[in-house]
Amino acid sequence: MTSSARRSAQPAHFGWRLLALVYDALPIVALWFVVSVAVLLLRGGSPVVPWTLAFWLQCAALWLVTGLYTVGSWRNGGQTMGMRPWRLRVVAESGEAANIGQLARRYAWATPSLLLAGLGLLLALFDAERRALHDRLSGTRMVRMEPPATGG
Repeated sequence: MTSSARRSAQPAHFGWRLLALVYDALPIVALWFVVSVAVLLLRGGSPVVPWTLAFWLQCAALWLVTGLYTVGSWRNGGQTMGMRPWRLRVVAESGEAANIGQLARRYAWATPSLLLAGLGLLLALFDAERRALHDRLSGTRMVRMEPPATGG
């Protein structure tokens, strides 16, 4: 991100974050479908029984695939598909592009942040910089970029 782009970015409002999460459910559900079909095929058509080892392994695979999608998207442009329409971007605290370690930590911390009734995400409502718990713990922040200037 250029220095002029950093100046034109504002901390992302909680509502924009929620819209991006809802939008990102679409590609994530598609990825989960692919993983679930693969697991079903590997098990010879036998479904996974809840709370078994196979269940936990499938959950781990779904979490990993979701992480590959989100961290990969953040690494390549700072945005997932759900963040693009609302001009949201994940950056380092400095405003520069976040490194892969920060992005992986952000995803890892986002898991309990969201699973605990979204309490870690709700922190963004009360934080002066609108940072969620996983932003603070990973050294990142989510910003909303200004719309591109139109030529006239």
